[in-house]
Amino acid sequence: MPAATLQQEQRRLKWAMLSPALFFIIAMIAFPLFYTAYLSTTDAFGAVNAHRSFLGLTNFSDALSDTRRFWPAVARTAVFTVAAVVLELCLGLAVAMLLRRPFGGMRWVRTILMVPLLATPVAVGVLWLLILDPTVGIANHLLGLVGIPPQPFLGSVAESLPTLVLIDVWQWTPMMTLLLLAGLSTLPEEPEEAALIDGASGWQRFRLVTVPMLMPVIITSLVLRSVDALKTFDLIYATKGPGGGSSNEAETLNVYAYGLTFDYQEYGLAASVLVLFTVFIVLIVIALRRRSAKDQP
Repeated sequence: MPAATLQQEQRRLKWAMLSPALFFIIAMIAFPLFYTAYLSTTDAFGAVNAHRSFLGLTNFSDALSDTRRFWPAVARTAVFTVAAVVLELCLGLAVAMLLRRPFGGMRWVRTILMVPLLATPVAVGVLWLLILDPTVGIANHLLGLVGIPPQPFLGSVAESLPTLVLIDVWQWTPMMTLLLLAGLSTLPEEPEEAALIDGASGWQRFRLVTVPMLMPVIITSLVLRSVDALKTFDLIYATKGPGGGSSNEAETLNVYAYGLTFDYQEYGLAASVLVLFTVFIVLIVIALRRRSAKDQP
């Protein structure tokens, strides 16, 4: 068989093998995206199969002009994501540096670190609801032992979002630690040894040698965790319920879109919120990836 014919047969075989996966991707990912984009341009409301009219960009205009629910939800989403990811990065990097050198019992420590990752966000939410309960929760009991008055935690409008951030940090800091620890294990030791010979302190070696070499891993970890934190829904809904609480104090864009869809059945407006949310996520990922490209040698 001629070489050209053999290559054509191999190419056909490759596409034949890939076609089921491509069809699955188109059916399960592309179709929902396009259908959501279509719904965002209609007045879909009530029954899913009800008649709907084309509105163009009206839903987007209504969402972007909503200063009562939409923009506060955007702000809460941004605050929750930035606060949680920054804390997880700082704590994860600190723990990764502590675990960088082998020591006795390291396997046990790493196993314990994985425990929060094994539970689902809903289970974590229920667990912390019990811990932070204002009357029977152990958290206020422990605070009372050191003279701190009982706190409402998730029952307070002011404390709900910070409390959710801390719960998220508790669950996902181990993942950040594992990612950064994997990056630290690949770094060459020669630059740090040279800095040590030159008389650099531990902080100087960390700031001027370790962090710059680790920056690509840090940016990748930030991208992965930021996208995941932006989409947080289970934890918030499990702890605060519909609307993020009675005063919408913990309502993020995901919770807002869920309420529009299942509580108010405003499918068109909900779809426009989700499209805008997707655009926000894509822009954030592009910005982080560009920063990562600049840090590449």
